Amino acid sequence: MILRPPKADELQSLSEMCLRSKSVWNYDDAMLDAFRGELTLTEEDLEKDAIVVAEDRRGVAGLAEISVDETGTSHLDKLFVEPTRLGEGTGKMLYVWACRFAQGLGAHELVIEADPDAAPFYVHMGAEQAGEAESGSIPGRYLPRLVHRL
Repeated sequence: MILRPPKADELQSLSEMCLRSKSVWNYDDAMLDAFRGELTLTEEDLEKDAIVVAEDRRGVAGLAEISVDETGTSHLDKLFVEPTRLGEGTGKMLYVWACRFAQGLGAHELVIEADPDAAPFYVHMGAEQAGEAESGSIPGRYLPRLVHRL
């Protein structure tokens, strides 16, 4: 498995993979449509954020995206694994990359606004509960806010 930057011409297919990954939590089509904008990778994301794709000879296995806000806080914006590749360790590998990359930027913590079903994975990896954050996709929906101290 290698980690590499995404190419501009694969943003659509990577965005579709994010939606497929999100769908493992049994969201209906209306919810997945609501998430579409937040899960779509853009050329602007390529310019301003750190994005990595996990790939092997079988193809793309997952991706992670980190952004840094105006206060210098690192955020894990995306971590998605191709559903057919779940259980292979790709999520753990991407999460370790995210923590190390954020630490390399000088961050002391990585903030995660997690899907409620994905939160146990992040806690297992060392993140701690730190309240809630409003969903960027659905007003009035609140997500677990987690922090991984680096």
